[in-house]
Parts: sequence; C-alpha cells; structure tokens
Amino acid sequence: MNYKLLFPTYRNRYRFVADRLQAFARQGRRFQNALNLGAGEGDYDAMIAQYCECLHACDINEQDIAYARQLNAHLPHIEYRVENALQLSYPDASFDLLISVEVIEHVGQPERMMQEVGRVLQPGGLALITFPSLEFPFAYDPVNWILFRLGSHRHIAQGAYAFGHEYLVLGADFKQWATRNGLQVVEERNLSGALVALSEMYWTGWAQRLFKANAANLPKGQERRRALRPSTKEPALTALTDAFLRIDSVLFGRSRHSVGKGFVLKKIGYP
Repeated sequence: MNYKLLFPTYRNRYRFVADRLQAFARQGRRFQNALNLGAGEGDYDAMIAQYCECLHACDINEQDIAYARQLNAHLPHIEYRVENALQLSYPDASFDLLISVEVIEHVGQPERMMQEVGRVLQPGGLALITFPSLEFPFAYDPVNWILFRLGSHRHIAQGAYAFGHEYLVLGADFKQWATRNGLQVVEERNLSGALVALSEMYWTGWAQRLFKANAANLPKGQERRRALRPSTKEPALTALTDAFLRIDSVLFGRSRHSVGKGFVLKKIGYP
C-alpha cells in the first residue's frame, strides 16, 4: 500500500493535485500530454494518468525511475525518463499539463526550474506545483523558526529542513518567478496548518531517514536494507487522515503560516 497517504502533509499535497484534476474533468477538460516533473517513486502517476491521454514522468534519480517504471508497468501511455529539472530535454510547448510536487526546493536554482516549466508548457496549459513554505508554523519546527526570525542564515537539518531541503520557498518569490516566465497564478493555497504541523514536528524527518530508499533525494541514491517502497493501493485509514485535515483546515485554514503551498498556474505566453 502507499503508506505515505497516512501522513497528513503528504495526503494534503496528494489531495491538492487529485481534487484539481477531478475539477478539471468535471469541466470537461482532458489533457493530451502531461508531465510529472520530479515523479520520484511514481506513486502519483496512476492517479494522474486517469486525466490525460499520455503521461510523461521524469526524475533525476535513476533508481526511483526504475522503481516507478516497475510499479506502473500495467498502465499504458506512461513514459519514464531520467531528467534534470534545470535542463529538460523535452521540446518547447510539449505539454498542456505539468505537475511538480515538492521538487523546486531540491534543484538549487528554483527560478531556473520555473524557466523550464514555462518553456515546456503550451500556451493555455496548466501547472500544479507544491513546495514547502518558508513561512511554516512555529509548531512544526521551533528551532529553525527562531533562527530565521533572528536573522540567522543557518539552520539545522531537521523539521522544515529535513527531507533533503537546503532551502525553503517564499510564496511571494515563487509568484515572481512564475510571472517572469509567462505563468499566471490561477490559485494559491496553504497546505497544512499548525495542527498538522504539531502532529509531524521533527519525527517525520527521522522516519524518512530511517525508511526511505533515497532519503536525501540525490541523483544517485543508495538503496537501504530497511527501505519502504510505496504501492498505488490506498490504505483504509486515510479516512482518518482526511478527517484530521478537515479539522486543521477549519482551525488554521486562514492563517498565513503553513507547512506547504500549492499553486495552480496557467501559461499565458512566452516571456
């Protein structure tokens, strides 16, 4: 089963993408060529593939792509490639849908990645992008929260800076990068407030280090003996996670602080 769906922050990101694809489908929109940029282990691909004629999925990690290809071998019309998000090999205007979940914080040059997003999207095409926010709640990572507000350029590699995050992203910066590359913000959504933050404070970073095959999300990770790999099956207990997320949204949905951000962008032309 896809055990990741039990984690509130992961489930929130997954629902953000799935809910918007469902809404587009209700409007009668079906995508011809979609790209999952930074597909990782391929655990989103079966869901995304329902809404497009052909899905291209890529990641810089060769082992993750090999696993994703095996995981989704039964699904037609999915093409996997090893790609660098800063220098994609796809031609200009290749896709009418692009999805990128928790990738931009790993690439080192986030604005360069947004240039590539703008380049490969067709005019009128849509992008769904999520990332961890620099404006995270105090309850998620008190140590780095205090360091940031003291003006320190240092951080500890835990909490908000676990999961291989060398930097986090401000929503205002992201919107500037999008605009410069011909991308219009259609929707901006905070993902996971203080209640979710408190429930995942620090321990999820340690869990990833212990059990994820490539915890640092490096181009060539080393397999771990204790590694857990997800499947596409949804655990029954996700209903409890969804209920928890609804409570969090009611209590903290209007706060400017959130663990992550989700954006829907529309390509309006070349910069």
